[in-house]
Amino acid sequence: MPLASTILFALALVAPQAATQPKEIPMHHAHGTFTVDVHPLSPSPAEGLSRYTINKVMHGDLEATSKGEMFGGGDPKQGAAGYVAIELVSGTLDGKHGSFALQHFATMNGDGPRMEVIVVPGSGTGELKGIEGALTIRIENGQHFYDFDYALP
Repeated sequence: MPLASTILFALALVAPQAATQPKEIPMHHAHGTFTVDVHPLSPSPAEGLSRYTINKVMHGDLEATSKGEMFGGGDPKQGAAGYVAIELVSGTLDGKHGSFALQHFATMNGDGPRMEVIVVPGSGTGELKGIEGALTIRIENGQHFYDFDYALP
């Protein structure tokens, strides 16, 4: 089959998929508080890196517990560091029971802190299957708060 025919055939196969519009999924908002328990793990994965367990208890619109691991690097005492983490959240979100994973990416430097926490695609189970979203963490007077914008199919 000549190259031009092959390209046209491939385009014909994907064209119907590209023409379909994704369904609008309504966004929801959940908020509440959480406690966090972090402990160092050893051995460290490499010199200059650290590893921790991370366990949370969440209250509010999300009543859940989580277990995960965090890897950090840099020099937090000097204000230049970062971490990545993944945690499995299990419980009830606005009356729906199941679990999902959260993936963290955070840095701090002279410009201040930057953090992104998202739901790992495909990680939802039970009534939370298909969940998408992002979670924001804030700390005020030593108390941890979350705001969670999410969508369910």
